[in-house]
Amino acid sequence: MTGPLRARVAGQAVMAETLRLQAGTPRRRGLARLFGANPLAPEARSWYAGAVGEMRVARALSKLGPEWHVLHSIPVGTRGSDIDHLVVGPGGVFTLNTKNHAGKDVWVAGSVLMVNGQHEKYLRNSAHEAKRAAALLTRAVGREVPVRAAVVLVAPRRVTIRRFAEGAAVVTDSQLRRWLTKQAKLLNAGDAARLAAVAAEPSTWGHQQAPSEDPSATRMSFGALHTAVMRAQGRRLVWAGAAAVTLFGSAAGSIWLR
Repeated sequence: MTGPLRARVAGQAVMAETLRLQAGTPRRRGLARLFGANPLAPEARSWYAGAVGEMRVARALSKLGPEWHVLHSIPVGTRGSDIDHLVVGPGGVFTLNTKNHAGKDVWVAGSVLMVNGQHEKYLRNSAHEAKRAAALLTRAVGREVPVRAAVVLVAPRRVTIRRFAEGAAVVTDSQLRRWLTKQAKLLNAGDAARLAAVAAEPSTWGHQQAPSEDPSATRMSFGALHTAVMRAQGRRLVWAGAAAVTLFGSAAGSIWLR
């Protein structure tokens, strides 16, 4: 697959926004660092979770065979929109909208998708994204290109589907590879490769050239931040464990002395 957009890494746009929001945040010192205070600025946390989710979905997609082509973080239009992942392969063309809801409960019925009881517009937005991608790809290749939408839920605690989702499929990151490979064959290898090459061109999506930020630099900076977040989380778990052991010991001692 050729084209400037092939160099884009998963979560590149949200990584860049996380780093922008994180810039200028004072470094943790002393007790804050010792006790594992979260190094993320509050306004950067949802963006960080989004980036981590897209990276996790990319790992699942990397396990697809060579007949599949994957593009990440495709900038679309002039208003800052992007497609988290575009997948082209035997089963057709798919836009994947990643949502990181680790440990949360998701409920789906027709056009309704709720996360921990709160209604989200993921199905409608994903359907719109696929429709827009289909129109742009159709214009670029000169023939109709159907595109299917999917909402990919990252590490949810539970997914309850009362009725099939409308407008977009709903799958978890652990189900994604199997779901894609089970789709009915629509494209041969040559057609898939040609479509992927067109999709990798910025002009297809309304840009003269790919965004100028360096994918490697963005990934490296975000990786350093991710390491700091994971280390802080580890410290909090250690202190929580120590507190639990102390509490249990105190309780056991009280019982013994009675």
